[in-house]
Amino acid sequence: MSFITLKIDNIACRYESTEILENIEFSASGGDFVGVLGPNGSGKTTLLRSISRTLRPHMGAVLLNEKDIYALPSKEVARNLAVVPQDSPISFDFTALEIVLMGRTPHLGRFEIESAKDLTIAKRAMELTNTWHLSERPITELSGGERQRVILARALAQEPKVLLLDEPTTHLDINHQIEILSLIKRLNKEEKKIVIAVFHDLNLAALYCDFLILLHHRKIFSLGSPEKVLTAENIKKVYDAEVLVKRHPATNSIYVTLLPRRNYVSLSTLFLKGVSKGRSPFVIHIICGAGTGSQLMHLLLEKGYQVTAGVLNAIDTDHETHQHLGISIVSEAPFSPISCEMHEANLGLIDQADVVVLTNVPFGYGNLKNLEAAEFALENKPVLLIEKAPIEQRDFTQGEAKKIYTRLKSNGAIVLHSPEEVLPIIEKMAR
Repeated sequence: MSFITLKIDNIACRYESTEILENIEFSASGGDFVGVLGPNGSGKTTLLRSISRTLRPHMGAVLLNEKDIYALPSKEVARNLAVVPQDSPISFDFTALEIVLMGRTPHLGRFEIESAKDLTIAKRAMELTNTWHLSERPITELSGGERQRVILARALAQEPKVLLLDEPTTHLDINHQIEILSLIKRLNKEEKKIVIAVFHDLNLAALYCDFLILLHHRKIFSLGSPEKVLTAENIKKVYDAEVLVKRHPATNSIYVTLLPRRNYVSLSTLFLKGVSKGRSPFVIHIICGAGTGSQLMHLLLEKGYQVTAGVLNAIDTDHETHQHLGISIVSEAPFSPISCEMHEANLGLIDQADVVVLTNVPFGYGNLKNLEAAEFALENKPVLLIEKAPIEQRDFTQGEAKKIYTRLKSNGAIVLHSPEEVLPIIEKMAR
């Protein structure tokens, strides 16, 4: 079996005098699944239009099997390449089957009508996209998702070697998104089709694509594997969005979590506005871990307080949150118990704080020193305990953590049940 090749050779595209793309260069061969990413207006759809012969580049070439696609006969291109656009406005009452059969046109002679073979191919395409039951329905009566799947079936009926998809999951619910993308991926691998798809959803792109193209300012900003392209740094530069990038435990693919955009008030801004009234900033130290402190960090910073935290292992979720927010913490090596050195550093931050908050963190022998740190804090400053679950459910030290925790409560630590309950108490203390 000979595999098809597609090469985008340094193309540039414009609409009238407006430059949209420049210096675009990459190649793909049979079995490659390529995702095209980028913010609105970055040229994703323009790139597909140039590959599909809809918009001729004013510079460079699109080569299909080493031949300029714009020099090939239209039917030859259509037998090799099919397009599924974002929207397909159809105003006539063609049935879904008639729409799909239109995909057989490149394989027919000038006055030839569809044969039984063409009908079989169309039916298979509709069965693959779960639309055969819609075959007699007018396309104008179908929902957006049903219509999208019919248009995909039409493209598959062309039996193309290259499939171009502009946001293929538009109008589809979650179930059909996975169904359609899994189908495309299967055809991509089993039939060695080249698939080039525009995505807005970074996680779907990471899950299904072999490599990604990230467009920004008319050019390719990054190209390569999902691991190479979807980094927090790249996403920040291209989308101006703060994210966490991790590997999903169920799929083992890169997974991007968007962090909320907060209008944090910097301490310098507070001073300029006179909010601080000449006083030192009010400092809250959070003893947390296992993700139990992240929400509170956001809440307190949003209100303009200064926040510190510790001791956190370097792989802890709360540690990742600190990296995003830029707060001062004491950190320990991954999977390591809290050392005496880091414990002393944590006590140092506690000494500088006005109040200490102990979150609903589980305790083992490795982080028991954090509980001791809270007891140290209670000797000369308020300690707030966020208790979502009883300490018995969080104590993995055969009762040692419970003993210290019970002393904290007996000696005056304030027990709360959620991060939101912390704010009004902090506000009173900060007055």
